[in-house]
Amino acid sequence: MNTNYPDNLKILYPKQEIEAAVIRLAAEITREYQARNPLILGVLKGSFIFMSDLVRRLEFPLETDFVQLSSYSRGTESSGKIKISHDLKSPVAGRDVLVVEDIVDTGNSLAFLADYLQKKNPESLRFCCLLDKPSRRQMPVTVHYRGFTVSDKFVVGYGMDYAEQYRNLPDICVLGE
Repeated sequence: MNTNYPDNLKILYPKQEIEAAVIRLAAEITREYQARNPLILGVLKGSFIFMSDLVRRLEFPLETDFVQLSSYSRGTESSGKIKISHDLKSPVAGRDVLVVEDIVDTGNSLAFLADYLQKKNPESLRFCCLLDKPSRRQMPVTVHYRGFTVSDKFVVGYGMDYAEQYRNLPDICVLGE
C-alpha cells in the first residue's frame, strides 16, 4: 500500500489492476466498434481519467464529447432531481454512441442520460463503466462493458472524488474503512 495515503484510505484496486481492466475493456470495445466511428461520450467529472486511458487504447476512428449531470443541491445527498449542467456539443442522430462513466451506482443518472440521448435518435447507445455497484441499483440500466463489480463502498481515486478531493490518486481506494 502507498504509505503516502491518509489512514482513512484503503486501496481496493491498485493502478496495475485498473490498467489491466482498461486494456480488457478497450479490446472488447475495439472488436465491437472497429468500423463504426462512434461518439465516445464521457460523463464529467469522474470519468475523465478513465475515458482518457480508454480512448488511447481504442484502435478505430472516434469522436469524443462530454456531458455533465448534476443531482446534488447542497451537501452530499442527492436531491433526486437530475439535470444536465454541461450538454454535449456533438450531434447524436444516426451515430453509434458509447457513454463512458466512472461508476454506476443507483442507476438514476444513467437512466436519465439514456432517456435524454434516446430522444436524440442515436443509431446505437451503449454504456461502459469502470465500476458497477448493482447492489445499490434503483433504476434498471444495462451496462454493456464494466471494469469491476464492487460492493456498497464509497470509493475515490482515478477520477472519483469526495468533495473534489482524491481524483488524482492512481489507485481506486475505499474511503473510511
